[in-house]
Amino acid sequence: IASCLVGSEMCIRDRSTFYDALETRSPAEREAALMAALPQQIAHAQKASPAFASILAGVDASAVTSRAALAQLPVTRKYELLERQQAGRAANVFGGFSALNFGPGMTRVFASPGTIYEPEGTRRDYWRMARAIHAAGFRGGELIHNSFSYHFVPAGSMMETGAHALGCTVFPGGTGQTEQQVQAMAELKPAGYIGTPSFLKIIVEKAAEMGVALPTVTKALVSGEAFPPSLRDWFAERGIAGYQCYATADLGLIAYETSAREGLVLDEGVIVEIVRPGTGDPVPEGEVGELVITTLNPDYPLVRFGTGDLSAVLPGQCPTGRTNTRIKGWMGRADQTTKVRGMFVHPGQVATIARRFPQVQRARLVVSGEMANDQMVLQVETTETAEGLAHQLSDAIREVTKLRGEVQMVPPGTLPNDGKVIEDARSYK
Repeated sequence: IASCLVGSEMCIRDRSTFYDALETRSPAEREAALMAALPQQIAHAQKASPAFASILAGVDASAVTSRAALAQLPVTRKYELLERQQAGRAANVFGGFSALNFGPGMTRVFASPGTIYEPEGTRRDYWRMARAIHAAGFRGGELIHNSFSYHFVPAGSMMETGAHALGCTVFPGGTGQTEQQVQAMAELKPAGYIGTPSFLKIIVEKAAEMGVALPTVTKALVSGEAFPPSLRDWFAERGIAGYQCYATADLGLIAYETSAREGLVLDEGVIVEIVRPGTGDPVPEGEVGELVITTLNPDYPLVRFGTGDLSAVLPGQCPTGRTNTRIKGWMGRADQTTKVRGMFVHPGQVATIARRFPQVQRARLVVSGEMANDQMVLQVETTETAEGLAHQLSDAIREVTKLRGEVQMVPPGTLPNDGKVIEDARSYK
């Protein structure tokens, strides 16, 4: 058994560290497997999903065997999925995105805010959550107290099916009824908690108020909210090792935290791109952009699905020995659409302007001023300072957005790496 010291924590590289062999295969082997599966998934989406038959009409699935080819396909963002569902709901509640129909092949239907309906298939660990639960320290034969919601949204089922795949028993605590949650934990003695971090804090505080000890609750997998280091440390001071994961109702698990606590490792069942907000253009490694996911789930075959969430790729591999790409985690929302002088301005419009000028490396639209006195300045990174370029950019701003804007040219590397394409700096006092 080999071991490595990570910060103040010891990680043991034996078979119990990893959920399966997929986590430690070489990056080249993983990429080859993903790219081999990609054209099959696209062909399946075109055949089994009426929505993607339309979205990917004319696409030769057999030719999409690389990330460069994948980047040429359109991005379908969540609001577009909702619009298609709403428009086609009379004929198909899923808007043609699901490859499943009601019946024995679909165990449940969930509803997320919007309302967006999502199917759950019959495949073991349908949402692929067992990997994240394992990385958080849970093992088969343990009892897990699951406080994610079991109604409308899939969070409760996502975690429960993953726990079952891991060989764990689940107490379906759900949300609310804090005193009863404390009582159940005290009497059932679960090995840990799964749910939002804020609700775990409420339960721990309530237990202290009631004078009830919860000595068996020593680990937690949290999601659905931000999990800052301060809260992680608060749990650690009370004997609970908390880990986070990033998942959505559309895609299942996307990434998960490990004992190294250095970013989130990508799941093995998704192809992840990070693109410039409002576009489908991949950004350089390390630059903040929108997470776009292609899932290999045949039941809900989403291709280039824009999550609307910002993140960035971390360099290197996880110190625990997992070899998949790491991301920084959730860094905000990519939808920066804002209203200027009564007109909506979208990140895609900023990208359209920048694409017209090869001299422009990056662009950021800053909206400032007070209410009813909006001012727009397009900041562009470029090595060219010719006055003619500024005039051309100014004309492009007016043509694309129908609004006047100034241009500020700055040296490369000047603009913040925060994923913002539109910065709303107005005062709303």
